[in-house]
Amino acid sequence: MEQRKSGRELGLFGTDPLIGAGLPYWLPDGAVVRHALEEYVREAERRAGYRHVYSPVLGKRELYEISGHWDHYSEDMFPPMEVGGEEFVMRPSLCPHHAVMYRSRAHSYRELPLRMAELGAMYRAELSGVLGGLNRVRAIHLNDAHIFCALEQVEEEAWGALEMIREAYAALGIRAVRYRLSLPGPGGKYVAAPEKWERATALLKRVLERSGVAYEAEEGEAAFYGPKIDVQVADRAGRESTLSTVQVDFHQPEQFDLRYVGPDGARHRPVMVHRSIIGSVERAVAHLVDVHGGAFPAWMAPSQIVVLPVSEGELAYAEAFAERCRAERGLRAEVAGPELGSLGARIRNARLVPYQAVVGAKEADAGQVALRLRDGRRIDPLPAADVLDRVGALVAGHSTDLWPSA
Repeated sequence: MEQRKSGRELGLFGTDPLIGAGLPYWLPDGAVVRHALEEYVREAERRAGYRHVYSPVLGKRELYEISGHWDHYSEDMFPPMEVGGEEFVMRPSLCPHHAVMYRSRAHSYRELPLRMAELGAMYRAELSGVLGGLNRVRAIHLNDAHIFCALEQVEEEAWGALEMIREAYAALGIRAVRYRLSLPGPGGKYVAAPEKWERATALLKRVLERSGVAYEAEEGEAAFYGPKIDVQVADRAGRESTLSTVQVDFHQPEQFDLRYVGPDGARHRPVMVHRSIIGSVERAVAHLVDVHGGAFPAWMAPSQIVVLPVSEGELAYAEAFAERCRAERGLRAEVAGPELGSLGARIRNARLVPYQAVVGAKEADAGQVALRLRDGRRIDPLPAADVLDRVGALVAGHSTDLWPSA
């Protein structure tokens, strides 16, 4: 796979037989990309009214029997572990934990929609033959969320999730190639509840039509408990994969007997909307590597600005400017001094860095820097403070632009 080779060449991630197939480790530059992605998603979720939680990666087998995962999904789960006479399972999904967390206390209709989000680990017993790079792994870190809401709130919440997905794709510099309405198909293991399937499918169709996106219905791609909207992306070879999803679930609220007290004082069943903005971190980074190579949007680049003093005489000024980048704007800045070779060689080595700040004697004396952008543009020398303001604003705004428009 292209992203597997690129990821290693870029120093983002790796694997080792001693750790195990499908269990990648993240190197420092890869960890920076991953952290930037996670921080973006958490902040977007906070702004949208989500509350973040943590839940354990293990659960008793009984938990997954209640949720339906054991009956419908056990072939993809790791085998149970016996501890103290009880069977525990590495979780294949976060939704049963979130359902239990919801029912840990009583809820009023005034609290709904209750949006619960977690970037959590889950595990799938993938066969060795399908594992590769970050696309198919056994340890998955999913940007997951579950919205517990009244039936009349489902459409608005699912639509809002699709809007968050569109905004995230714009910030990441990627695009959806297709929206898929994933339905059950013959021979699959699905919950037998035709009325719930019809109701959920009708809701998702309305959401897609309201969003104004073209979509295709496809049988055999639904979750075992309900239909879903899958947002499809494609790699450079045209191979499709699902990155983001929005799902409507009437099944698990019933299985876990979830309730809320309505305005009439009676107990009502909430609907569970599952949504993932960027899917798994692993698959998202794999796609970003494929789309961008190592030229990530500036806000998530491992190194955002490299300062290049022309000679030893400008080294102190270069180091001071790099420190200002870090301290004043939180930019990931480094200095590549003359000891690393000629200026031309250092520029070539930094070709994937969004901003190259060249500092000669004239710039150092005037308190300026001359920027070279990764796309080849050159910016006339500017005061250091101006460069910090402009670059800092673009990075903080998660822009894919390298320089403000005229």
